[in-house]
Amino acid sequence: MTKREGERKGGKGGARSYTLALEGATYEGSVALIADSVVVAERTLLPDDAGISRIGRGERLMPAVAECLAECDVKRGEIARIVCGAGPGSFTSLRVAGSVAKGLATGYGVKLYSVSSLLLTVSGARPPLEAGEYLSLLDAMRGELFAARVSVQPGGLATQTGPTAVLSAEQLAEAAHRERGVRLIGPGQQVDAHPHARGVAPILDSIKESGPVDLASWEPEYGRLAEAQVRWEAAHGRPLVR
Repeated sequence: MTKREGERKGGKGGARSYTLALEGATYEGSVALIADSVVVAERTLLPDDAGISRIGRGERLMPAVAECLAECDVKRGEIARIVCGAGPGSFTSLRVAGSVAKGLATGYGVKLYSVSSLLLTVSGARPPLEAGEYLSLLDAMRGELFAARVSVQPGGLATQTGPTAVLSAEQLAEAAHRERGVRLIGPGQQVDAHPHARGVAPILDSIKESGPVDLASWEPEYGRLAEAQVRWEAAHGRPLVR
């Protein structure tokens, strides 16, 4: 048996269960291939030299998926499930990542699971975070931030312990002053980190326990309306969708 064949065997000689994870809540998207609860391949999709991300149009997401599968010689029949970061975050990037995830789940004939992108910021941080309390933050635009409290246990398990909220800069400052033991984590925060698909690995058991989403009706949790929709509704004085 070759090393590669050995790596592809499970506990009793059966095929290993692979999870394909996608994350697109920010302009820094990511893909991870996970065997059991171990990341075996990953890709981070950074903005280009001009600071422009192509993730929102899906121009790099599918090639990254293909690269991860090819790197580990994993066939579509070996994928057991798809996990997608559910947001909140960038409307366009989330919409594309969600559509790709739904398409892959349909094509592979597997279940789709979702997980908070705010939680993936903590569980996917590198190096792994120390045990403690964190306030995970992502840009909500209009001078506000999406926020969720996340607890990291001594063993490294991250759990979201509070609902997602939208905070102004003033509210965030008040929260940071009130809870001095809580560290701020997110792009440009005290702990500078983005949500990453690799963060699915250490919390995979809890994701599976939460159950799959309904493939036909699931949409990411955008957190707020797209800017284009806000402008349209302001101009027309009525909701775009009734």
